[in-house]
Amino acid sequence: MNPVLSDFLREFPGWFLFFGVFLPVVLLLLLLIAYFRIKLIEVNEELPQIAHHQYKHKGGSSLHQKMKR
Repeated sequence: MNPVLSDFLREFPGWFLFFGVFLPVVLLLLLLIAYFRIKLIEVNEELPQIAHHQYKHKGGSSLHQKMKR
């Protein structure tokens, strides 16, 4: 093993590496996964509403059609 790496591992106890490095990184990643999952669920719920809204107004007079006149 590299002497620098073995010295580093000898100086820092395992609990410090686990609770100080590994655990915060894992918790941050889980928090990001949960956040983006919630946002994805919100978007999936909004998509049918947007599509229904666009379909409903497609036959009516839109701003684009008013400006063409």
